[in-house]
Amino acid sequence: MTEHPAAALSCRVDARDVDLDLTIPAGRRVAIVGPNGAGKSTALALLAGHLRPDSGEVRLDGRIVSAHRVPGSPRTHLPAHRRRVVTLEQRPGLFPHLTALENVAYGPRARGTRRRDALARAHTELEAVGCADLASRRPHQLSGGQSQRVALARALAVDPELVLLDEPLAALDVEVAPAIRRLLADRLTGRAVALVTHDPLDLWALADDVVVVLSGRVAQTGTVEQVLTRPTSDFAARLAGVSLVEGEVVDDDELRTPAGDAVTGVRSELTDSWRRGVRAIATVDPRSVAIRAHSTPAGAADPTSSVRNAWPARVVSVAPTGALTRVTAELRDGQRVHSEVTSRSAADLALAPGVGVMLVVKAAQVALYPRP
Repeated sequence: MTEHPAAALSCRVDARDVDLDLTIPAGRRVAIVGPNGAGKSTALALLAGHLRPDSGEVRLDGRIVSAHRVPGSPRTHLPAHRRRVVTLEQRPGLFPHLTALENVAYGPRARGTRRRDALARAHTELEAVGCADLASRRPHQLSGGQSQRVALARALAVDPELVLLDEPLAALDVEVAPAIRRLLADRLTGRAVALVTHDPLDLWALADDVVVVLSGRVAQTGTVEQVLTRPTSDFAARLAGVSLVEGEVVDDDELRTPAGDAVTGVRSELTDSWRRGVRAIATVDPRSVAIRAHSTPAGAADPTSSVRNAWPARVVSVAPTGALTRVTAELRDGQRVHSEVTSRSAADLALAPGVGVMLVVKAAQVALYPRP
């Protein structure tokens, strides 16, 4: 028997110009990332049943729960309260008049479970999140971290087929967030999860796969490692903490940017797709990018050394971050490359917006791969 994905979207929302096609496999935790307004929250709303598509369909465990394929045809829509989907948001949303135990028992009770059994299940879930001793407290007596633990217990008490996480750690103190992140990782392993986040730490700790959404469309999918080591968009590159430079393949280990700058590096894999004229991507860690005065001519790096990349650029921004300074520079074709240099180096070079510089990178520090 073929196992259905836990959830699948293949639909459009006209008012938001969102046209999504993504899948949440059974037992996989999928992070949905993208800039503000890209369509991440729309995806969660469609899965939860709070939003209906204008065309296409939403499926849960192979069942169509929302559909509107042809204009004028009747819609299929299973309301949110009838879906086995739970959402954990920034705010726990606990009922203020109920104790922690009663909050957790509410879901099973609403689904017809006997009171005694519902309370027993609630106690088990509170134990699992380390809050059994808080069972009699009301929400105003709980800290932010405790409230989020109780909210997680409440979510899992109904045996959901899909868990939606909408930046659940964003409102927590930095001292509390790591513990809740570890708890989420432990309790959600092996479950179907859709996670919206802006924090790269959440990707590594809480996700198996990543879907990058840009302008209402899916731009890239893959495992966390695949997306963060081979980003195909500026957004994904920023998320991974690297710079992305695009161009065309001109040699076995070289691509050329639209402005004609040569980018030499190491191919991440040997495939037939790497051939002259193919669009390709180079990624560079900001810590690998050295900055020299603009008087250094392009290509002046010693050909016998591993420093084979020298790109003329103009500084866009300079941001001190303690002992280091993060410099963003624009290549001649407008592509941006980031560098992290010591604050003393930034001062010696008089780096400021508009200043011309030369960016120098060792070939061994540049990863090359064909654009998918």
